[in-house]
Amino acid sequence: MNPTPIQVALAILQKDGQFLLQLRDDFPHIACPGQWGLFGGHLEPGESPIEGLKRELQEEIHYQVVAPELFRCYTGDQIIRHVYSASLTVPIEQLILTEGQDFALIAPDAIRSGNYYSPKIDQVRPLGQFHQQILLEFMAAELQITH
Repeated sequence: MNPTPIQVALAILQKDGQFLLQLRDDFPHIACPGQWGLFGGHLEPGESPIEGLKRELQEEIHYQVVAPELFRCYTGDQIIRHVYSASLTVPIEQLILTEGQDFALIAPDAIRSGNYYSPKIDQVRPLGQFHQQILLEFMAAELQITH
């Protein structure tokens, strides 16, 4: 009998051609500890992916996302990731980080390089591999739409 897969909702938030990423805590029990990743998290029982996304963004950065659109759903390894995209409609300075070590608007070149510097902890940290893959696929899809 296969266990019920874990479901998460993740947000690709964009502002001025950059992407808002979270530097995750260095806790060994979480996914991608100490790495840059997308905001979001596990769905609660009975919660839809869009409800979970809105709740997670409110909890993690006190942000009410406007008009998120489903980008893609990734299924594998007993996890289903619902990935949404939306514009970040407020200045980053208005966000309140309540989970993670840092957050930043990161340019596409840094996403492609796979590393980004956090001034808050004064270290370069990698992007989580799966998060980087999602963003690279998103950027490629965006290029196809505009050309």
